[in-house]
This record gives sequence, C-alpha cells and structure tokens, in this order.
Amino acid sequence: MVTIIKKGASKEEISLLLEKLNNRTKYSKGFDAMKFCGTVKFKDDALKIQKQLRDEW
Repeated sequence: MVTIIKKGASKEEISLLLEKLNNRTKYSKGFDAMKFCGTVKFKDDALKIQKQLRDEW
C-alpha cells in the first residue's frame, strides 16, 4: 500500500494517514510466517541434511 503525504501537510493530516495505515495493516489478510518459526524439529544436524540434499544432485 502506498500512502502519499503532500508537501505542506499539517501534523493532523499526517497523523490521520498514519492511523488509517495502522488500522488497515492490523486487519489485512496476509501470511504470518512468524507463527511457524522454530516449529520444525529435525533429528539430524542441519548441515548434515544440507550436504545430503546437495549430494543427491
């Protein structure tokens, strides 16, 4: 989303635009990747898995 603040805009106008922006982003339907951060558990070391995957090529 793009918010345009024109030159000479007052502090009140800028505050209103920022409020609209904050309200809109709270309710946007986006993908929240942070909720999956750290949820995958591997049995082996990550470097070992990476080497195995590269050797398959």
